[in-house]
Amino acid sequence: MPRGGNKNRRKISINKAGVPEGGIILASEVIEVTDANFQAEVLDSDIPVIVDFWAAWCGPCRMVGPIVEEIARDQEGKVKVAKLNVDDNREVATKYGIMSIPTILKFENGAVSRQVVGAMPKSALVQELGLA
Repeated sequence: MPRGGNKNRRKISINKAGVPEGGIILASEVIEVTDANFQAEVLDSDIPVIVDFWAAWCGPCRMVGPIVEEIARDQEGKVKVAKLNVDDNREVATKYGIMSIPTILKFENGAVSRQVVGAMPKSALVQELGLA
């Protein structure tokens, strides 16, 4: 039985994008979407996509962020989870009428199927997004 030494451990190098050498992703991740890649990452996705519209100065957004990351882990392989900074990506935010943040939209087959505005507990958010 291993005793917790370093003999059976191997070092993993992580690149600037946060991906381990060899391109292996260790856990599900929340991707950053922009005006430039929104079509490819969200609208053209083969699986449903949850998009968290947020801004760095938004207190409630900082509360929702860790919940969104938990949902990404819980729904790995079933749903893609993304974040879009509304200050840096006004085109998409305007197109979808984002007036308050945090706003979370669920896209299925390229169209909005659910919308949640404001911070709420994980259980309520999962229910509102139809992920329960």
